Amino acid sequence: MRALDAGILVCNECHELNKQEPDTEVQTCTRCGALVHARRPNSIMRTWALLITAAILYVPANVLPIMTVTSLGQGDPSTIMSGVVQLVQHGMIPIAAVVFIASILVPTFKLVGIALLLFSVQRHQPLSAQQRILMYRFIEFIGRWSMLDIFVIAILVAVVNFGRLASIEANLGAVAFASVVILTMLAAVTFDPRLIWDNTESDDDNE
Repeated sequence: MRALDAGILVCNECHELNKQEPDTEVQTCTRCGALVHARRPNSIMRTWALLITAAILYVPANVLPIMTVTSLGQGDPSTIMSGVVQLVQHGMIPIAAVVFIASILVPTFKLVGIALLLFSVQRHQPLSAQQRILMYRFIEFIGRWSMLDIFVIAILVAVVNFGRLASIEANLGAVAFASVVILTMLAAVTFDPRLIWDNTESDDDNE
């Protein structure tokens, strides 16, 4: 039985449980005064908008150079994938694996995973609620690790600055990649996981 069936609404701000007031279009939380909704308004539409924007930016994030390493006045810009290849060539396979997982696999999984959740909820695909909620929680968990590459670049840019001797400069690819990470994190937050259970128990759309 869902909390909504028992006439209970959860505040998204302070998580206070509020008794649903009949014949009331706008209801506020008894604790913090925020607006209380049975489900987040336009959750699916907002999540799709953020996800599509992230998918568009994912292309320049991987195609454009993410940083330029200059040593003794010489340096070439490198993309995420070329950076992984250079690490492998220098024998730093564990670091290359971490960068590949955090910068390539994790963002790709988040994009595909959130899209599958949205599609399964909207189209009533044969996935159990347990499978969907596990996928959602895993996407939330791995989201924080996507910023690893950006943190490394930010630290290197601040620390390695020795003029023509050695310097590291962030490029447009880093901006695009950071935007992808932020947008996918927002998409995971905007998606209302309660729609998963609504979709499992009812054939009605819960957008």
